Amino acid sequence: VHYGLEGRKAPPIALYHGQHLEPADYHQKLAQKDSVVIDVRNHYEAAIGRFDPPNSTWLDPKMRKSTEFPAWLDSDQTKEQLRGKQVLMYCTGGIRCERASALLKYKMEHDPTVKDLGIQGVYQLQGGIDKYFKQFPEGGYWKGKNYVFDRRTAHAPAALEQELYQGKKKAATDKSSNSAADPENEATAQDDQTEQAVHAKYLNGQAKGAESGASNGASEEKPHLPMGKCEACGKPWDKYAGKRRCPTCGVPSLTCRDCYQADVEGRKKLDRNVRCDLCVDQNIRSKKELRAREERELKAYEARMEQIGLLHPPPLEDGNQVEEHRRDAANREIDNSSDFDVTPAPNPNQVTRLFLKNMCRRQMTEEILMQHLPGISHIVW
Repeated sequence: VHYGLEGRKAPPIALYHGQHLEPADYHQKLAQKDSVVIDVRNHYEAAIGRFDPPNSTWLDPKMRKSTEFPAWLDSDQTKEQLRGKQVLMYCTGGIRCERASALLKYKMEHDPTVKDLGIQGVYQLQGGIDKYFKQFPEGGYWKGKNYVFDRRTAHAPAALEQELYQGKKKAATDKSSNSAADPENEATAQDDQTEQAVHAKYLNGQAKGAESGASNGASEEKPHLPMGKCEACGKPWDKYAGKRRCPTCGVPSLTCRDCYQADVEGRKKLDRNVRCDLCVDQNIRSKKELRAREERELKAYEARMEQIGLLHPPPLEDGNQVEEHRRDAANREIDNSSDFDVTPAPNPNQVTRLFLKNMCRRQMTEEILMQHLPGISHIVW
């Protein structure tokens, strides 16, 4: 993920990156009124789930891919939204925040139009949404589902997932003694009904929480209703199933099971007018039109950065430069972060933990890991 800033155009992450916050500290920052929360994922990911804190402002760059981020960050509208605020960034696992926060920190130090905004620090969620869910299994300030790049396509916080599992298990037990003409369709229909029932339960809890919050000043909101909508019929939906993609831009198509099945069976074809909500909002109707728009925005951004001499950040000279820059940046962050403890957690045994993703469990074995990473004492799959 290079955000269109590959090679010399990329500000060094070692020098410029946001301050990493553990989920508990990030959760605390989310509740503060002077916070702006930037979702650095793609828009189709944010469409089915995002942070929804009560006091801070959430911003969606509405990206189809990461190369659109620099132009969005450089727009006058975005700059005004960041003025005088502390900026919180998040993504699925924390990786995309590194490059996005580095770009903003670089501009804060060198771009006059960003220097004058008075941004009160840049923070990113350590470990991303995945780690936040582990810290806050009830969801915390999260609303909806988290898009993931595996067979699940999306998952909710642990408490909701457990309730969905129990509901589906009960529905399967109740139907085990009954025969069906089409068992597969029957099972998927039961899954949908179960999810709708659980969502309805959370909706009722949300209404009751709002009522109690009006009297005692605290809300017990449980915002786990489907956030997305089927691109074909408008039904609330949050599952990216099947292989269909937006015919204009190519992002995954959010299509409900009924519309998708009708298309497969030829009963109701999903034509080129069924596009993602971004293409609809921006009135994009062809890939050629989209490419021209993207190239135009990126060229305009690079031309402005070239004009002020910031398109190619100076390369790192040595390790001392990195350490000196880190000390200066840390002092600035501490001045803006006196409201919570930023001291690292104690590690008396000097234990290093590695988190590895996207390994095939059938092909990767513990023996292979031990061979390539000597010294491992514990492996948890």
